[in-house]
Amino acid sequence: MMKQTISYVILLALAFTSLGQELEVASIFTDHMVLQREKEVPVWGKSAPREKVTVSFAGQTLKTKAGKDGRWMVRLSPMKASLEGRDLVVSGRQEVVISDVLVGEVWICSGQSNMQFNANKSPEVRGLIPYAQNIRTFEVTRTVGLQEQEKVIGQWQEIHPSSAVAFSFAYFLQELAEVPVGIVLTAWGSSSIEAWMPRSMTGEVPHFKTIMEEFDADTATAKRVQEIVAKGKSRTGKEDVFLRRQPNILYNAMMHPLIPFANRGLVWCQGERNTRYLSGMPEVDEKNWFHRVCGMEEYGDVLKKWVQTYRQRWADEQMHFLVVMLPGFGKGTEAKKEIDPESPTEPSWAWMRESQSKVLELPNTSLINTIDLGEALDIHPADKLPIGQRGALLAAKRALNLKVPADGPVMQKVEQREGQLVVYFDDANRLKTTNGRKPSGFWIADESKNWVEAQAKIEGNRVVLSATEIGSPKYVRYAFAGKPKVNLVNEYGLPVYPFRTDDGEWGQ
Repeated sequence: MMKQTISYVILLALAFTSLGQELEVASIFTDHMVLQREKEVPVWGKSAPREKVTVSFAGQTLKTKAGKDGRWMVRLSPMKASLEGRDLVVSGRQEVVISDVLVGEVWICSGQSNMQFNANKSPEVRGLIPYAQNIRTFEVTRTVGLQEQEKVIGQWQEIHPSSAVAFSFAYFLQELAEVPVGIVLTAWGSSSIEAWMPRSMTGEVPHFKTIMEEFDADTATAKRVQEIVAKGKSRTGKEDVFLRRQPNILYNAMMHPLIPFANRGLVWCQGERNTRYLSGMPEVDEKNWFHRVCGMEEYGDVLKKWVQTYRQRWADEQMHFLVVMLPGFGKGTEAKKEIDPESPTEPSWAWMRESQSKVLELPNTSLINTIDLGEALDIHPADKLPIGQRGALLAAKRALNLKVPADGPVMQKVEQREGQLVVYFDDANRLKTTNGRKPSGFWIADESKNWVEAQAKIEGNRVVLSATEIGSPKYVRYAFAGKPKVNLVNEYGLPVYPFRTDDGEWGQ
């Protein structure tokens, strides 16, 4: 009799424990949210084990049953855009109502400080804010996790993104698509790409494997991370920098919990942290892992693997990635000597831009050209509006299939004439210069690889190059410098993409 009573009490306790598990919807689902149009929309959460769960939205009613671990998921069928705020209702033993839900374009905006750069600090962007409409934002709280987290900290709000790049992107995309736009902003200044990489990438990126092995072995760092996170908002600026410069742990807390939230794509404004200089430049402290993050030469290959990993995790090969090219900047952040910001032979961000362009080898990717933007001595320039505008045009054309002019001229081929080089471009209708002068930023060389600035003239949709010092030019570099002086655009004012035709060793 005693054994039967004990067993009954245990079973009753377990039953109450199961019933005590409240019905939860994933933390990215809050009032005022935007759901992605024209794609299946996963809705997921937790409940008591084996609990029956019903999800209702916009005329759709889906039923499922939670697993033994209490996890459940349904997928809403693709929907048309809607400005009507409707309720998303999830019911089981309890009921959760997410109110004022719109359907439109959802994009993730991520990266480091130039993505975080505040919209109010950019005069051009600030001037558009009063005219913004039908834009909503989920800003992810900047924090970290030593393991992959399930919950993200933040909530949807009926406001524009605080980021200048994200706001201008959303503003122009909303104008072009004429649908609600939802931005998930997850960015943190001075973070490297390694900070946004899941541990699974250690299997295919050797330097990241080394970094994570060292990070795991450093128990003092892990303890300090935990202590700083526990302090919450009271952490110091120095502690804040310490957190955001660690590997992997930003991904764990600020990106992983978003998966598999339906979206059209991701705008990536990052790279400055990985612009380590080339061989021969002064070395930095190799005992600190964040000085061994991938440099400019390796970045392109790592970026491609990163994009492929995110698509695998989202199970969405159509997820579009818009990469923001590094703008003009006169000298590297770790250089210990002054360099000529206009020279095509000095070590500079030109090499990083070339690396970033490797992402175009993957389908459903775009590179936002910023070669005419930036400041020679300011790593945080305020001219963010063109970045968002150009990004919105590329997104509209490549991801939404809208017929809009989005592409700047891209070098197609170079022909040799006697004493001249002729450069042909794609998307080069009505080539012109922004200041009415001859095209600038072109350098040419012969077999000796002694580069000289070229005399350039426009002939229709081509540019003809020559230099008195070179009788038989063979190679061209265009805008291949830290802060080149460029003025060549097409009829829509979109700048020519940087390029080089020489086959010299990387960094030379």
